[in-house]
Amino acid sequence: MLEKDKLRKADIFSGGIIFLFGLWVVSMAVRMPMKGSWGGVQNVWFVSPALFPLFVGAMIMILGALLVRTAIKEVGLKEISSVMNWLTSQELFQFLRTPANTRFYTIVVLFFSLVFINISRIDFFLCSVLFLMAFISMFYFDDNALLKKQLYFYLFGTLFFIIYFVLKIDTLLKPIIPYASDWLTLVFIIAYGIYCWSLIRGVPELRKKYRTSLILAITAPFLIGPIFKYLLLVPMPTEGLVVVVLDAIWYGEF
Repeated sequence: MLEKDKLRKADIFSGGIIFLFGLWVVSMAVRMPMKGSWGGVQNVWFVSPALFPLFVGAMIMILGALLVRTAIKEVGLKEISSVMNWLTSQELFQFLRTPANTRFYTIVVLFFSLVFINISRIDFFLCSVLFLMAFISMFYFDDNALLKKQLYFYLFGTLFFIIYFVLKIDTLLKPIIPYASDWLTLVFIIAYGIYCWSLIRGVPELRKKYRTSLILAITAPFLIGPIFKYLLLVPMPTEGLVVVVLDAIWYGEF
């Protein structure tokens, strides 16, 4: 447990990050229309969809600034220099390599890849299976050494897809190979599964956890997804290879 003064020193930087996050929210909100005409109806500024994120962003900025102010008032300005020295010391790198931070990096990578890369470009069922398989296996194994290896493997695949989409290779392959991105994702899922198995095949307890991870990762999307897709008639974020197969089964189009 950190001492109170150390916590206050950390609050200086966490408050600064919170303030910057609020500033980012506000900067995104001001890009939204404050007034306009839609369908012949003139909307005024106080019904703009930008008001809520503007309010939330402003509140986050205020809270972040108050946290920094309280921290500085508690420890004094002279302590900031010692914190800056710590940021350039070897202790920082040791802190960043702690297991708790590794788990944080893992969560960031998994959610970043799902939200900003996969879900808008890859079939919903495939990106859900990939996310759940990686997320469950990484944390369910409860082994920091395995977590790092799994994270590096997943990160390599994520970097591949970033390059793949940035260079618009998916657009080039689309006329040649239908659902090329989905096929590549399926290959990545299989490769990740084989890699995980190679890491834990000698440990009976982890083999059992691995089977559980696979069952949950595959069954959850295919139990929940069809309910929204075919019963509630809610379209998936991206409908690709798997959705085409499910459509053929549901509507009998074979």
